[in-house]
Amino acid sequence: MNQNCMITREAALEFCLSFQNTYTERPFRDQNWQVVRARENKKIFLWIYERNGYVNLNVKADPKWRDFWRSAYESVQAGYHQNKEHWNTIILNGTVPDKDIKRMISESYDLVTYSPTKKIYEAVKQIPKGCVATYGQVAEMAGNPRMSRAVGNALHKNPDPGHIPCYRVVNFRGELSGAFAFGGKDVQKKLLEADGIEVVNGTVDLKKYGLAQRDDKLWKNKNLQQ
Repeated sequence: MNQNCMITREAALEFCLSFQNTYTERPFRDQNWQVVRARENKKIFLWIYERNGYVNLNVKADPKWRDFWRSAYESVQAGYHQNKEHWNTIILNGTVPDKDIKRMISESYDLVTYSPTKKIYEAVKQIPKGCVATYGQVAEMAGNPRMSRAVGNALHKNPDPGHIPCYRVVNFRGELSGAFAFGGKDVQKKLLEADGIEVVNGTVDLKKYGLAQRDDKLWKNKNLQQ
């Protein structure tokens, strides 16, 4: 069993409830069944229950990704007691990496809410190698200049760091995040330096490496706001 895999009800609930305006309840007399809902519309994005000795999670799945996850892991199956076109079941038996479980839960949350999270991630993906963007710039690229704090929250929950380069985001002074944000001291610094970006005293020169200066066409592109 992989120690980096989510296997308990408590761990799954902790992650789900870290999303803004969510709550949990037990809708049936059978206390084994528990759900997590988005408060804004009361829609369920996760069912959690124990079956055959393992904790199971039912998550909504985009049809474009539904079959990918089922083929990637034997422990991801068509939704148990759910519409199998739109739900997957994740069996928490230690074979699905934590990062992929969190990614599937995040996708489920995005499907039932009006959430800026997906636009934030898409905006960060557009930051090219050799550049950095500020939280405010990412917010503007994602369609709402006022949600800089939401950008920070989303990046701390980044479900796919390999494809969403959150280390390329700095504050308005060009300062790097605290060590906790990237799993250790100097991790963000090393990732930026691997991109060819100079970091001096924990700070990037925005005049030299900032997105607006290095890639003006991308900065003016408003496609992400459509």
